[in-house]
Amino acid sequence: MRAAINDPYQTFGRGYGLQRRPDPRIQALVNSALGDATTVVNVGAGTGSYEPVDRRVLAVEPSVTMLAQRPPGAAPAVRATAEAIPLADRAVDVGLAILTVHHWVDAENGLDELVRVSRRQVVLTWDPAMMSRSFWLISEYLPEIGRREAGAAALGAVTAGLSRHYGEVEVRPVPVPADCTDSFLAAHWRRPHAYLDPAVRAAASGIAALPPEVVGAAMQHLTDDLAGGRWQQRHHDLLEREDLDLGYRLVIT
Repeated sequence: MRAAINDPYQTFGRGYGLQRRPDPRIQALVNSALGDATTVVNVGAGTGSYEPVDRRVLAVEPSVTMLAQRPPGAAPAVRATAEAIPLADRAVDVGLAILTVHHWVDAENGLDELVRVSRRQVVLTWDPAMMSRSFWLISEYLPEIGRREAGAAALGAVTAGLSRHYGEVEVRPVPVPADCTDSFLAAHWRRPHAYLDPAVRAAASGIAALPPEVVGAAMQHLTDDLAGGRWQQRHHDLLEREDLDLGYRLVIT
């Protein structure tokens, strides 16, 4: 009998298809990391962000909420978990995982599976410590995100998990454009008003997973700081930046 698959996105993932639109500059970095691969499995594929359109792709995603939001013409998808990818050994050129490893039930086993089914791996993740230091939303308004994600299966877990197989991995920075079209957690670093939108917050799991009363108090604090000009005074230097390194990283084998 097949084990049930948990779907945490039933509660906060319904708007991903609208909010999480791939940014073309980040897409270019992902495509470059894929190299000459012709076949790709996208594990934890969600609604299909950053899936290449010029290669054969199979999406693996456990959430029916996410699968239902995949657009017409998206790559074929199968409902399965990272820990049990339904592919043979070395079945594809590249195993792709985009901002997903921290959601896996068992990141170590999931990374082992990614290595098993693919010849190379490309994983987009982030450095929680760097983000907590450098991103004002966490350091000034929602430190709960930093505390919650300090133990997340992020950059350290990904590099350790893949290094067990390869000994050495490449880590490339992924700067976030000021007008980033993707609404992941730190995408609106130069557009603070965006975080006042409940739809934006719902598409960023780092915020959506927090108690509503905690987020509500933080958003009132941010509203007051923006109305009084205090946020602008503290972060006037950000208004001149075109992109910012907030700790997002591509890990490549």
